[in-house]
Amino acid sequence: MGAEKKWLFTLFSATFFSLLLLVFCSISTFGFPKPFPSMIYHGSHYPPSFAYYIFGGHGDKDRILRLLLAVYHPRNHYLLHLDVDASDDERHKLVAAVKAVPVIRSFGNVDVVGKPDRITYMGASNIAAILHAVSILLKLDSGWNWFITLSASDYPLITQDDLSYVFSSFGRDLNFIDHSSDLGWKEAHRFQPIVVDPGLYLARRSQIFHATEKRPMPEAFKIFTGSQWVILSRSFLEYCILGWDNLPRVLLMYFNNVIMSQESYFHSIICNSPEYQNTTVNSDLRYMIWDNPPKMEPHFLNISDYVEMVQSGAAFARQFKKNDPVLDVIDDKILKRGKHRVVPGAWCAGRKSWWMDPCTQWGDVNVLKPGPQGKKFEEVIANLIEDWNSQSNQCK
Repeated sequence: MGAEKKWLFTLFSATFFSLLLLVFCSISTFGFPKPFPSMIYHGSHYPPSFAYYIFGGHGDKDRILRLLLAVYHPRNHYLLHLDVDASDDERHKLVAAVKAVPVIRSFGNVDVVGKPDRITYMGASNIAAILHAVSILLKLDSGWNWFITLSASDYPLITQDDLSYVFSSFGRDLNFIDHSSDLGWKEAHRFQPIVVDPGLYLARRSQIFHATEKRPMPEAFKIFTGSQWVILSRSFLEYCILGWDNLPRVLLMYFNNVIMSQESYFHSIICNSPEYQNTTVNSDLRYMIWDNPPKMEPHFLNISDYVEMVQSGAAFARQFKKNDPVLDVIDDKILKRGKHRVVPGAWCAGRKSWWMDPCTQWGDVNVLKPGPQGKKFEEVIANLIEDWNSQSNQCK
């Protein structure tokens, strides 16, 4: 009997230590990322990279973090901006939340603006904030190819593998910017009125001031207008920031006194520049639903819009209310993203399960694996490029 008990004790001990070792290995795999990030390569033989400017205001910390995780890829660079309406405490909590994501901590490709810009609704301080963001991203990262603007109310409809894969199929000098010279009602209501944005010089928040007089339309350059949401090439933005030509600064002075200047500034620069006017693809690659005539903001999207959103083949959609249920559907069906996790891509090397994030381990971050929604996006881009090649819709 004593021998039998000894044998059972030995068997139990061996089983216990085996299970303990298995649990320890599982916890190690789950809790600790690979100590060194994979090498990131840039150049024409490698996938393109993107610089994201994601911005919001008071109460947008969680929305910005969720959007960041939904568009995250180790090859990209991200700049997050909570404007002066947000408290320093909210900014510090955003930084802490970003640092808590293992892959972001390892690759170090996410930054938060520490000294926020003042942004006045409809004022030129919006342009100042975007130019500030571009300048920072140009300094921080020499490898990105396109700059993308997103607000806290936006969300992607494709993965970053989809986006990079499709953008690998054409030259990296193209600019996706919705534009037109047909100003219509905007000429009298947007460009002739003279406004002053107090966000450029006052410490307190205020609305734009309207002058009593109006001004004639400019003769030295042509005004273009369109969507404020853009995907712009690094080359064009270096032209705007580092500028070997004075045109960007001349237009900046003019649009300093224009209502909603973010809907016309880059559009007018690119279409008045002989070097870049033939690089414009006339689309912002966003899905939005507007009134007719359009109001200042598009409708809030919800679950009833999901099918049409998916069928549109757009890269991004706006606008969404905070934590709208349709965002969970996009995460589940399109992005395959778990709660509080980044979107898995070909670079994620860990095992996928309900309790394990596959992106806590990574392989080669320079490979891509597009999904089904990327095919729809590819069709949209193919049609846009065909239109671009015909030059029938460029700066007209």
